[in-house]
Amino acid sequence: MRFSINIGNFTSPGGPESIGGSLLDVARAADESGIDTVWVGDHLVQANPYDTTGDDMLEAYTTLGFLAARTERVRLGAMVTAVTFRPPSLLIKAVTSLDVLSGGRAWFGVGAGHDETEARAMGLPLPPVTERFERLEETLRLARQMWSGVEAPFEGVHYRLEHPTNRPNALCRPHPPIVVGGAGEKKTLRLVAAYADACNLFDVPGQGDLLRRKLDVLAGHCQAVGRPFGEIEKTLSSRLEAGETPAAVAERCAAFAELGIDHIVMIVNGAWTVEAVERLAAAADLVARHA
Repeated sequence: MRFSINIGNFTSPGGPESIGGSLLDVARAADESGIDTVWVGDHLVQANPYDTTGDDMLEAYTTLGFLAARTERVRLGAMVTAVTFRPPSLLIKAVTSLDVLSGGRAWFGVGAGHDETEARAMGLPLPPVTERFERLEETLRLARQMWSGVEAPFEGVHYRLEHPTNRPNALCRPHPPIVVGGAGEKKTLRLVAAYADACNLFDVPGQGDLLRRKLDVLAGHCQAVGRPFGEIEKTLSSRLEAGETPAAVAERCAAFAELGIDHIVMIVNGAWTVEAVERLAAAADLVARHA
């Protein structure tokens, strides 16, 4: 089982001038401890309504580039980018650039988007739901094409590119791994089966049956498109509670593994600390020893 951290709050006790140093401390702790991926939230304002510890947010791809230059091993990605917030060619180019500059460590994390409050506040496009999913599928198709090196015109309902070019291409071949965020059974999980390398589901306390059902639905979509279910990496977003011991984390993550989860993406209330990263790494070691 893989373990990752998802940074959604960049507030630092020392104020904005200390954000860079605090972020580097956390990323380097993850890099040195065996954590698989450092994810960042792709928002312009604090998007977690349960987190009242601060509201500092950094732009995702600038942040990921900063981290790429200061880490060596850990993978890097956005969990996840709303597909309408950037033109798809720009988004694909940003992920490709991250992959090249990090030595092949980038993820492509994308979803349909949902935050109407943020969109209105910041003047970001957020079309109706049906259109967002159409744009998501076209972006996934375009990403596959650009990473394949094919420069033929791309014709979609919403996006038309005369000569999509991606040079240099990604180092990770055949392309950076694609994770589609969300648990919608009719649209999101269908797109996972058709285009993605990983899904991202949610840990709803006491709802193990719901998680089991989501995985069954995904398996059905995989069967419908003729794809082995085992090709999809099943990631789960969960929360590391303040003071939660490595043993307690390992116990509940072992239960997730029994359900079929391959990769835990942990969030915290407030900003990540080196101590919290070390607790998660210790839990990962316990899980590995008892696997």
